[in-house]
Amino acid sequence: MAARPHDAGMLDALEAMAPVAFRGSVWRVTRAGRDALQASSAPGRWSPGGDAEVLYTSLERAGALAEIGFRLSLEPVWPSRMVHEAHWIEAGTGRSLRFADVASLVPLGVDPVRWKGFDYEATRAIAAAAHFLEFDGLIVPSARADCGNLVVFVGNLEGEGALTLRETQPVDWAEWRAAR
Repeated sequence: MAARPHDAGMLDALEAMAPVAFRGSVWRVTRAGRDALQASSAPGRWSPGGDAEVLYTSLERAGALAEIGFRLSLEPVWPSRMVHEAHWIEAGTGRSLRFADVASLVPLGVDPVRWKGFDYEATRAIAAAAHFLEFDGLIVPSARADCGNLVVFVGNLEGEGALTLRETQPVDWAEWRAAR
């Protein structure tokens, strides 16, 4: 696969940002039995696809549940046989870019009106450029909860970067849905 060209303005904007180290607890929800630390190269809001392996996590357990719960709620019938687990992960990155809110993404082409929808063109371009520039993560606002997400480019983790699974808990979707 040929390398994807990156917008020079995007590269300049990201290179001008001061990277931050992240150390802390994050959460991830997966189907039961899946490796909690297994990244994916499938395209997504913050995954350009291709050779960029991304691990999506949330800074809050509720945020991780909201991300997956939203996807499940799009099904015509709630998938009641699907079993999920919430994973508490200790995460560390050395060179991440922090975007405090949606407004901080607007100069990079993110439309705040369409933020919660499925228009991922701008966020994928940001992720692709950040991955190309060898940042190891993005700290971004969640589109599904009032918290942040840590998106890790696992192939770019080195030195200070680490992911350690601390605990796994079953997810009770009936309880989660009742609370909403």
